[in-house]
Amino acid sequence: MHVNLIIEQGNTQTKVAIYDKGCQKASFAYKSFHVADIVPLFERYPLVRGILSTVIDRDEEVNAFLRERLHDFLFLDETTSLPVRIGYQTPATLGRDRLAAVVAANYLQPEKDILVIDAGTAITYELIEASGLFLGGNISPGMTTRFKALHDYTKKLPLIAEKEDVPFVGTSTETAILAGVVNGIVYEMDGYIHDLRIKYPNLLVFLTGGHSFYFERRLKNRIFANINLVLIGLNRILEYNVEN
Repeated sequence: MHVNLIIEQGNTQTKVAIYDKGCQKASFAYKSFHVADIVPLFERYPLVRGILSTVIDRDEEVNAFLRERLHDFLFLDETTSLPVRIGYQTPATLGRDRLAAVVAANYLQPEKDILVIDAGTAITYELIEASGLFLGGNISPGMTTRFKALHDYTKKLPLIAEKEDVPFVGTSTETAILAGVVNGIVYEMDGYIHDLRIKYPNLLVFLTGGHSFYFERRLKNRIFANINLVLIGLNRILEYNVEN
């Protein structure tokens, strides 16, 4: 039995998932992540292989522990073999979460032109062609980041959070910020989708990240919302490297 340990360290939390035969069996989230958090996982699951992806500083203690305990361990970096081709000019600076999401989309919908939108701390847009070539993408501030920036860089604007009901035009300072940020992101996402479909008429769109379901129902375009896209991609990268 080859049970995989998938670890994704993001800007605000660490996500851990257990995969067996391509299926996610369990998932966990941690505000901070240390060796002490990993030990119970080895006691509970017959872990054989694992992958660690991080967008923050590498924790050498965690890295060393996983290398010792796992039969196959992969630390995802720019030297890792991938099941897609990279057209990005600076692969060493490419966010691992961005890369994993693209791999997952290509794995779930092979030989298709795909736009992957990750709505998290930042909003990223990634384009992979049907040939399996990842062309690159764009980065803009995420929803919470925009709310915080308006508060932090002005003297009087309040800090607000997302709400379910968003007006088209705000009638108070709070609703003006809410409408400006949320509607602005919706127009941004729909705009990318619309313009890319001029060149790629059969373009598929995947939406992932912490705010994926918040925006899914607000977009005009049909999309595939999958909050686990990065984890699926990391598992695919791990399996690809073990197989090869």
